[in-house]
Amino acid sequence: MWCAFRRIAEHERSTMDGASTAMHGRTAVRGSVRKGVEGTTKGRTTARTQARRERAAAAAELVLPDGIYCERTYQTVRRPTRTVWAGNVPIGSEHPIVKQTMTTTDTKDVAKTVEQVMRCADAGADLVRITVQGKKEADACMEIREKLFKYGYDVPLVADIHFAPSIALRVADAFEKIRVNPGNFADGAKKFETINYEDESAYQAELEHIEEVFTPLVEKCKKLGRAMRIGTNHGSLSARILSYYGDTPRGMVESAFEFARICRKNDYHNFVFSMKASNPLVMVQAYRLLSAEQYKLGYDYPLHLGVTEAGEGEDGRMKSAIGIGALLLDGLGDTIRVSLTEDPEYEIKPCSRLAELGMEACEKKLGIPEYKEQKRDFTDFARRSGALPEQREGDEVDYRGLLHRDGSVITHVSLDDLKRGERLYRDLGCKLVVGMPFKDIASTDSIFLREVPHVGDAESRIHLKRLQEVGMGVLAPREELEKNPLPNAVAVVSLRDALASADADGSIPLPEGAGRFAVSLDGTESEEEVKGLKGLDAVMAIFHIKDGVSRLHASRRIFDIMALNEDMTAVVHHITFNGADKEEIALVGGSEVGGLLVDGNGDGVLIESPDFGPEFLRLTSFVMLQGSRMRNTKTEFVSCPSCGRTLFDLQEVTAQIASRTGHLPGVAIAVMGCIVNGPGEMADADFGYVGGAPGKIDLYVGKELVRRGIPDDEACDALIQLIKDDGRWVEPEVVEESSEPVAA
Repeated sequence: MWCAFRRIAEHERSTMDGASTAMHGRTAVRGSVRKGVEGTTKGRTTARTQARRERAAAAAELVLPDGIYCERTYQTVRRPTRTVWAGNVPIGSEHPIVKQTMTTTDTKDVAKTVEQVMRCADAGADLVRITVQGKKEADACMEIREKLFKYGYDVPLVADIHFAPSIALRVADAFEKIRVNPGNFADGAKKFETINYEDESAYQAELEHIEEVFTPLVEKCKKLGRAMRIGTNHGSLSARILSYYGDTPRGMVESAFEFARICRKNDYHNFVFSMKASNPLVMVQAYRLLSAEQYKLGYDYPLHLGVTEAGEGEDGRMKSAIGIGALLLDGLGDTIRVSLTEDPEYEIKPCSRLAELGMEACEKKLGIPEYKEQKRDFTDFARRSGALPEQREGDEVDYRGLLHRDGSVITHVSLDDLKRGERLYRDLGCKLVVGMPFKDIASTDSIFLREVPHVGDAESRIHLKRLQEVGMGVLAPREELEKNPLPNAVAVVSLRDALASADADGSIPLPEGAGRFAVSLDGTESEEEVKGLKGLDAVMAIFHIKDGVSRLHASRRIFDIMALNEDMTAVVHHITFNGADKEEIALVGGSEVGGLLVDGNGDGVLIESPDFGPEFLRLTSFVMLQGSRMRNTKTEFVSCPSCGRTLFDLQEVTAQIASRTGHLPGVAIAVMGCIVNGPGEMADADFGYVGGAPGKIDLYVGKELVRRGIPDDEACDALIQLIKDDGRWVEPEVVEESSEPVAA
């Protein structure tokens, strides 16, 4: 049996190791081979899942069947799971996706906590999590539970546990579900140290310690019918896992499996997994690896999805949608939380919308006809970088600015927008010098015109000319340019029409004055038509997927054909909204387009909506690119959503820090309410602002504590000085006053 487990372990490492080195530049440090412990499995499962389990158990030499992570990559089909019961709420594939949030009150303040739980339940929360860090909080939990029952609220409560096994045992008497963090439940405070395991015995001794500490909670939860979440966080992996696997998605999966094996050994199966990270790319990859491992081993435990420390406002919603939505559209996820730096009841609306998107996709079996995907590797992130436009002799404008190497933004501009002069320039992110536009770090790269101004509209055309002169591309449908020719424009033509009229050199007839062309695809093209794209002289391919066709699945198919054909044409995702509000654009756009960008598929975005002007569309596009870890145009904030451990007003402090440091592209700042969300959870941050004690702040550079115990009212200034000392500070630019009158 040991040999079988050894082969499993070695295969897991070979398929998963290095999965995130492209994102982190880290190499996992190898330790000794671990020894897994298998238990019996009970519960309702599908015949397919049972067959996989039997194959995995029967043939150790055939440890890896398919290497799949979801039911179908061409269609949204929910991954079959067992049902886990948290009180009266079922979690699993046979039930609606469960929505949850977390309180921000001091748990010891029973009245305020009860009031907040009721607000969350009234807003639609199916589960509410409460932090339980000590004996006093655990004692308060029984009173909280009783008062909620008294007021007619039976919403199940989840205890959030870090560091404290004895507290978990205590609160299991009161709450319906326990969340444990494998990174610190048995290992204590976070340490960033490398452990060299000379032989298996030292590593095994640590696993035995975990089993000794964790088993009493497993036995109690089994006895009382409590549920459990084994919730790994990317930033709080144990020193043992870091030493063996590195700071990788694979390490996150193994961290959870160490605890799952103990549950299974004790015939306890009422648990779910989670793999949270503040980086959506890491988060998505970790969940896919986790799901793939479950398929291999015949496990069928539900998944709790979430992007941790997503932030607030549109940024937080977009980042959450990119991570959660991408997984839901693959049929993964049974309960979700949108972690925002806002009051918890405000998390429920975006959470509900994402759950709705996921359920609708599964119920409709959203997708395309079956095809065999051959090139996308879910175990290893690699960004596809499309070819950038080149300058040619005789060009009257610089076409190299059409696209940006780190991710492009194309902004829809209407005929009315073209009348607005300096306001249009500002909306497009240009800086003004004596009223003339110049591209800046967050300027749109190109604009898209549904309609071209009439040849007699001199005012609109001079604005377009000024934009072209500073390297901003102008795209318009070929038929519009034929009616109203525009010098140096880029004609947009369907792929089918381009192929029908193309010459041997890949060129096509262009309208008068047009200097380049782009092709548009609607997702219904044949394989031969997509292969024909490579032979065209197009500056980009615009994926404007037809209504009723699944954007995610159709685009995957096209990318797969392009990859097999070694076609490096740059791809821009064009998504159109009609009648949608800002939150809808963030959630749907983040799910559908972000779900492609997290695979490295896409070189830019074009968001079109008649309900919003160029500024909103541009900024939202940049938020999508930054959330997908492509192009940084502003400071990245990793901000925890607050909980009962938080030692300062997180929303107020985050807003204050953002207002003073938000102009630093390429700089990541973590704002953490307490040490639990401290150095580990700041894995992606350059600087950290962490609550160390009531009224006191600790500052970090990376994971290193550099200043301790700074008074609240001095901490923001101290953070700015720290950034200056590190050479990362630049003064905000002075914005030139507009010479145009402000509209009444």
